[in-house]
Amino acid sequence: MRANWDDLRFILAVAEQGSVSGAARSLGVNHATVLRRVAAYEAAAGVALFDKTPSGYAVAGNQRRTIDAAREVERAVLAVGRILQGARAPLTGEVRVTSTDSFCQYVLPPMISRLRSDAPALRIELLSSNAHLDLGRTHADIAIRPAERLPEDLAGESPVDLSFAPFARKCRDNDHWLGLSGPLARSVAGRWLDANVDPARIVARADSFLILREIAAAGDGMAILPAFLGAEDDRLEWVPGVVSGLKARIWVASHADLADVPRFAEMRRALVRMLTDSAARFAPPG
Repeated sequence: MRANWDDLRFILAVAEQGSVSGAARSLGVNHATVLRRVAAYEAAAGVALFDKTPSGYAVAGNQRRTIDAAREVERAVLAVGRILQGARAPLTGEVRVTSTDSFCQYVLPPMISRLRSDAPALRIELLSSNAHLDLGRTHADIAIRPAERLPEDLAGESPVDLSFAPFARKCRDNDHWLGLSGPLARSVAGRWLDANVDPARIVARADSFLILREIAAAGDGMAILPAFLGAEDDRLEWVPGVVSGLKARIWVASHADLADVPRFAEMRRALVRMLTDSAARFAPPG
C-alpha cells in the first residue's frame, strides 16, 4: 500500500488520544471522519491497528512499532514545514534579546542595525542583564551569553570564544586587584580570581565588567575583563604574564520549546554569522 501523512495523522491522533472522539477534537474534524479514515487505512493495510475496548481505542500489541514509525513521520513532516516557512517568510515581528551589559553596549548595537537594515519589519527589544534571565518564562526569546556550557533547557550554538585578560591603568602605581560580585562572581573570570588572588589584595568589587573597567581606569587596581573591553580602551593596558587561556564560549540560544520558531531561528543564524565574522575581536590580547 502507499501511505501518506494525511492518513497517518488520523491513526496517530487516535493512538495518542485513546478514543475517536478525542482524536476528532484534536484534529478539528467530526467523529465520523476519524472512523472512516481509520477504517480505510486498516482495510488498505490489511491489519487492525487498534483493539476496541470499553474504555476506548488501544494500540494492538503487535502494532506499536507502526505507531512509533508514524510519530517519526510526524516529526519529519513538521520539521519540513518549519524549514519551508523559515525559508519563505521574511524576518518580521518582535524578538526580545537578552545579553550582558558589555555586549548590549559594545557588541550588539551595530549587529542589530544590520539586521534591521535587512529586515525593516523586525522589531527588537534588547534586555541588558548580567543575570541569566529565565527564557522558559518568556522573559526573552534569544540569549547571547558567555558561558562554559549551555543549560539543558536551552538550544543554540557557540560560534566563537570570548577571551578574558587582566588590564590596568597605564603607569599604575599599585598592585591592587579588583574583584567581581553578583552573577559575575560565578563567571570564568570570577572563579579564577577566587582561586588565584588573595582576597586581601582585592580593594573593590563590581557586578559589571563596565563598572570594573571604570574603576581600573581610575587607577585603583587590576581587573580581569573581556579582552575586547580592555583592549579597546586607550586608558588601559594589558598586563601580560598574569593569566592566559582564560575564555568562555559565546552562546546564541533560545529556550528549547521556542528554538524552532522561524523568526527566532533565523535571527539566531544571523547573529551567529555576525559573531563569527567578529571572532578576531574576541581573541586574546597581544
